[in-house]
Order: sequence, then structure tokens, then C-alpha cells
Amino acid sequence: MKGGIKLVQILVHNNNVDDALKKLKREQQKEGVFKAVKRKRHFEKPSERKMREENESRRRRRKLERKRYSES
Repeated sequence: MKGGIKLVQILVHNNNVDDALKKLKREQQKEGVFKAVKRKRHFEKPSERKMREENESRRRRRKLERKRYSES
């Protein structure tokens, strides 16, 4: 999510904190929180950022094309 804040609410049922923690980690993984934290550990030059974003875009495009071809 670019620039926005998404609040996540995880409910704990029957004092089962382990399952709630597992759900929270899964949500964070899905939102890309861990990737963002890893990227922010070190400074990323603008040229490196541009290259990374282009590679991610290519990867997403290929994945979408594979998905389209497998469906038809």
C-alpha cells in the first residue's frame, strides 16, 4: 500500500494469543510490511529504487500473463 495506513484488527478468542499472533503475521506478510521494513534498513539510492520497482513490475506482469494463459 503506497503512502496509506491500513489498520488491522485481530480478535483473540478463548485467550488463544498464538493463533491471533499467527493471523497478525499473515496479514502483515500479505500487506508487504516485512519487505518494507527490510528495504528501509539501509539507504536505497534512487537508481536502485527505480531498478527494483521496474523489476517488480516485470515480475507482476509475467505472473499475470502466466495466469491468463493458463486459464484459456
